[in-house]
Amino acid sequence: MPLPSAGRQRSQNPAVMVPAPRVPTNLKETGLGLGAMAEFVLKELYVHGNMFGADIARQLRLPFPILDEALRFLKDQRCVEVSQGDLLGRVSYRFSLTDMGRVRARECFESCRYAGPAPVTLEQYVEQCRRQAVSGVYCNPQTIMQAFQGMVLKPGLLEEIGPAVCSGRSIFVYGPPGNGKTMIAKGLGRYLNLYCGEIYVPYAIQTENSIITVFDPILHKTTDDAEQPTTGNPAQTTSAGYNTSSGSLVVGNGVADPRWRRIRRPVVITGGELTLDMLELQYSKVSQFYAAPLHIKANGGVFLIDDFGRQLVSPRDLLNRWILPLEERIDYLTLATGRKFSVPFEQLTIFSTNLDPGDLVDDAFLRRIRHKIKIEAPSRPLFTEIFKMACEQRQIIFREEAVEYLYSNHYDRGRLPRSSDPRDLLEIVVAICRFRNIAVEVSQKLIADAAARFFYTG
Repeated sequence: MPLPSAGRQRSQNPAVMVPAPRVPTNLKETGLGLGAMAEFVLKELYVHGNMFGADIARQLRLPFPILDEALRFLKDQRCVEVSQGDLLGRVSYRFSLTDMGRVRARECFESCRYAGPAPVTLEQYVEQCRRQAVSGVYCNPQTIMQAFQGMVLKPGLLEEIGPAVCSGRSIFVYGPPGNGKTMIAKGLGRYLNLYCGEIYVPYAIQTENSIITVFDPILHKTTDDAEQPTTGNPAQTTSAGYNTSSGSLVVGNGVADPRWRRIRRPVVITGGELTLDMLELQYSKVSQFYAAPLHIKANGGVFLIDDFGRQLVSPRDLLNRWILPLEERIDYLTLATGRKFSVPFEQLTIFSTNLDPGDLVDDAFLRRIRHKIKIEAPSRPLFTEIFKMACEQRQIIFREEAVEYLYSNHYDRGRLPRSSDPRDLLEIVVAICRFRNIAVEVSQKLIADAAARFFYTG
């Protein structure tokens, strides 16, 4: 549900809101056992020292009444004691570890060093992923055109992109370098955010007694303003939208489970550095918990494999690894114990390459990549439009003579024009003008100077 402050924006935004995960009302609804919850409480108290009950709830991102069950259990086990209390109730009590509690906490850290927001179960994660899948999204020529506003595209390209988006299936984008393949991936990410709603990603998942972190602050752009508040006396410290007594985040007219972050649909880009190991769970022998692989962090968004064919892993090995995910929309991950489990493979996967697809993989593999889109070098009229837009973005007056010079002296003599050339050449022109302390313009002389520096002639 939308935040009250975003009402006007939402009324103009056609995106369908993805249902938020509901806040649990009891321990059973968290999917975690009492023993596991007690371990998380022990770790927080060990790391932070004595804490108010409200602060423990904030750190674990769960309602205090649920945590109180674990606190009472730990008190009965002589692991936790109340060092301070007042009339506000147990949520305002200050809890601390006993000597036995510190021993138990150290034992917990020896088996797994994860501490922080309580995880969700694998089943809860799977259910939420299906709710916010990219497959079958709403798409038509008008909406897709809106998402690509400000980009100069060849005629008919959106007609090729649109059906690929509607299907939610994999896309193979190929053609000469510098012609906007990465730009298309980002445009598709913008489209998903405009018309498919924001999504929810958990801090961590628990399965088979193992913790897997999923939320990545670098890749996931949050929209919920749900950062953990500063600790302090609950009578004096609250955070916007955070109910201290229930431990829930209020979102609009409903309640969202604070163990999840609301984010923009991610656009994850990987290039030549991609290896098969990066598509598996990343296990830390020191911390003894896992980080989710890149394609799982991309669930609900776009996953672009840029420069496909130039990775450390061969294209055949990579596609062998992804035959099942591309077909069935599920992937199987393996824990250090050897146990396997399935997770949703719910992203728009884009393979981008400068190479001939036929040289990379055989027809059987190409069949599994449903949509192939060729991005060719721009025609002269299209190149001129791109050059004009690049000038407008830099507040430089466009002059036709610049394009005429480039074609007469370079492109008509065999050099293939690229959509990225105007941007790159103008950056050099600006640098030259700044160095010479002269006004920036795209005169034939300056373009010739920039081209001489930019184009490699051997």
